[in-house]
Amino acid sequence: MTENASQQPAATPELPTQYAPAEVEGKLYERWVERGYFTADPESEKPPYTIVIPPPNVTGSLHLGHAFQHTLMDALTRRKRMQGYEALWLPGMDHAGIATQNKVEQQLGEEGKSRHDLGREEFVERVWQWKEEYGGKILGQMRRLGDGVDWTRERFTMDEGLSAAVQTVFKKMYDDGLIYRAERIINWCPRCLTAISDIEVDYQDDDGELVSIRYGEGEESLVVATTRAETMLGDTAVAVHPDDERYAHLVGRRIKLPLTDRTIPVVADTHVDPEFGTGAVKVTPAHDPNDFAIGRRHDLESMTVMDERGVITVAGPFEGLDRFEARSAVVGALREQGRIVAEKRPYVHSVGHCSRCSTTVEPRLSLQWWVKVETLAKGAGDAVRDGRVTIHPKEMEQRYFDWVDNLRDWCISRQLWWGHRIPVWYGPEGQVVCVGPDEQPPTGEGWTQDTDVLDTWFSSGLWPFSTLGWPEQTPELKKFYPTDVLVTGHDIIFFWVARMMMFGLYVMDGEVPFKTIALTGLVRDERGKKMSKSFGNVVDPLDWMDTYGSDAVRFTLAKGANPGTDVPIGEDWVQASRNFANKIWNATRFALMNGATVEGELPPAEQLSATDRWILSRLDRTVAEADAYYDDFQFAKLSETLYHFAWDEVFDWYVELSKTTFFAGGEQAKVSGRVLGEVLDVMLRLLHPIVPFVTETLWTTLTGNESVVVADWPKAVKVPGADAPGGFRDEAAEKEIELVQQVVTEVRRFRSDQGLQPGQKVPAELALAGTDLAPHEAAIRQLLRLQPAGDGFHATATLPVAGATVALDLSGTIDVEAERKRLTKDLGAAEKEKAQATGKLGNEAFLAKAPDNVVDKIRGRLAKAQADIERITAQLANLPQG
Repeated sequence: MTENASQQPAATPELPTQYAPAEVEGKLYERWVERGYFTADPESEKPPYTIVIPPPNVTGSLHLGHAFQHTLMDALTRRKRMQGYEALWLPGMDHAGIATQNKVEQQLGEEGKSRHDLGREEFVERVWQWKEEYGGKILGQMRRLGDGVDWTRERFTMDEGLSAAVQTVFKKMYDDGLIYRAERIINWCPRCLTAISDIEVDYQDDDGELVSIRYGEGEESLVVATTRAETMLGDTAVAVHPDDERYAHLVGRRIKLPLTDRTIPVVADTHVDPEFGTGAVKVTPAHDPNDFAIGRRHDLESMTVMDERGVITVAGPFEGLDRFEARSAVVGALREQGRIVAEKRPYVHSVGHCSRCSTTVEPRLSLQWWVKVETLAKGAGDAVRDGRVTIHPKEMEQRYFDWVDNLRDWCISRQLWWGHRIPVWYGPEGQVVCVGPDEQPPTGEGWTQDTDVLDTWFSSGLWPFSTLGWPEQTPELKKFYPTDVLVTGHDIIFFWVARMMMFGLYVMDGEVPFKTIALTGLVRDERGKKMSKSFGNVVDPLDWMDTYGSDAVRFTLAKGANPGTDVPIGEDWVQASRNFANKIWNATRFALMNGATVEGELPPAEQLSATDRWILSRLDRTVAEADAYYDDFQFAKLSETLYHFAWDEVFDWYVELSKTTFFAGGEQAKVSGRVLGEVLDVMLRLLHPIVPFVTETLWTTLTGNESVVVADWPKAVKVPGADAPGGFRDEAAEKEIELVQQVVTEVRRFRSDQGLQPGQKVPAELALAGTDLAPHEAAIRQLLRLQPAGDGFHATATLPVAGATVALDLSGTIDVEAERKRLTKDLGAAEKEKAQATGKLGNEAFLAKAPDNVVDKIRGRLAKAQADIERITAQLANLPQG
């Protein structure tokens, strides 16, 4: 019995005959928000529990991936709130630099304008207008899902407080020498016209061409192969391995670069693999990261041969051509000169594409801002290695280490207008001044601010502490940092998780940003296929919520949530979850109509029937299992446990076994009614974090209390008079009811085999005397539709089961001869199948030639035939004789 449930008598049970999610979900959610259930108090003396939401893009809308992770975060937070924690689930959005700018530029394009027509200030104002009008759609959709977030603390990565945090961190890192400006090879998107980080490049296999080109003349020539022939216009060397004797005579000499009037040196560099291709590679330092490194080692010139849009800028016949047009033109010109030694087409190779627009990325030498990550990345790795941060599941740790241990310096500047502008000013005489949030930028003629903005992941990397008010030392920061759990997909462990780890440890004096990283898989369709618009299998979760209710969607997602594993989901499964919600509703309604109550204490143990003691013992085990699964983020096992306890044990067994007691009335009915009320009370509280709406309606009706959102989380079941160190466990009662279940299950199976309808009544004698089954005869007869054996009873089938005997008179229920004929025919077919399969498996010639899958299939047929023979033989033996 909970403290909450004992505060007042239960309200008169008034539940509609059917559960209609659409009629209750929206009203319930607004009531929760209005009553402040989700608002966290930093002055509270309760222990804190904090989750910050992975901020969805301001351009986004709720998809199944969001719904999946939000369901898990909401479940964790709701449970902790019920356990007495001051739980904060903090919501917000990311400004999503490239994605949002693209949206507004598309809008301008429809008006025949570009951002340059507006100018920077007016364009940024236009983006803010777009954000206010169209952005944040997902926030309203989160309400539909039931997200118990603290709306009073909603944040945005471009709001005033987070902007101050970004500028403060940039200034601190700049002063500490961790942020610098340098010319390096970056990933460049010729459509978005900005640098993008390594993790924003999607690699896919593309059809291209591999051409082998002869550089130089006669004995002073060599062959190089390339998939990007147009970049040869910027070659400044050919590299060979120092130990490659084939080219030893050329190292240090210069050879003619085709299609140009230049000569380039042959250099020796250990980066070259002499076993790959011809053992000679062209070196284009301005357009390839490996070539850039070779260029640095050999002091080579870096020649940029195309502009920001991928158009060739080298004077000559190719100037003005798009990079792909230039590729064909260059190959054609080389072919005319007899320089093409070999061509392979198509040549499938991995090519990088912009994750935002799918344009082929161009490696490009560019002056950008960088974060020096070596010490930061080491700290992020050490925090996991020394146990300050736990990654769950543990097998994902290595993936994290592989990333942070090999992290390269991070390019943080973007050539966009929407975002946090880099707080650096350049003076007329080459001065460079970095300005903090409380400092005035330099003024006067010739001073200009850097035009670039910061990578979106820079600001979202500060999310765990910037959203709590840092750099101000706020009560929220003191109370709720570090956060407890980060729930996120394994796909952004590189994008976001590692960034937050580096920033948190650096900014918060070595304090980790979260204690646990709970990694989830990705949501896929019911066949395990990735959801994609191109596949036509993308599902809008709002459609399913409209049809089946939010609880059904949430329960389906939680039921598939094995840590770090992808989650398949199909509409049939959501429908099954809707059926589960209906089952809870109907069974609770029945229970309330038949005396289920939470009034008063539980009756003492000596007043409880074995059935009552069994369900309370099973309830106590379920509470313990639920806690263990929650603490281990095993949502799939948790959901399965609660599903089977509710549907199977409570509704299909306890309620059914107790019906005779309820119908008989009297004191024992009152006892069982109180037990059933206790079971429903605890069960609904256990289910609430995952299916909040239906449980809220049922629990408040059952208990008459304010809300299950603020109810106590269930603890061990206590029964007066049953002294136990933990909760209530009754092994004897559990074994006793297991015997009842065994009898009912076996007889039901026999009835089904004989073709009897579930509701068809059959005369029977039950020999239960001297067994633990004796007290349950009435319930067994009720469950099995067994009538008393009257005059003229003739046992035509006798079933020994669980130490007892059930004798049935089937003479008036089936056509014995017709059934015998049907079964005999089925037996003959099974024996024929067995003979055929046995013959094939005994044929050595067949086994020598047949594929393994064919042989396995025949073995399966043999096993099935043998099982069928045993089953049918038993059915024939149990048929009435005469």
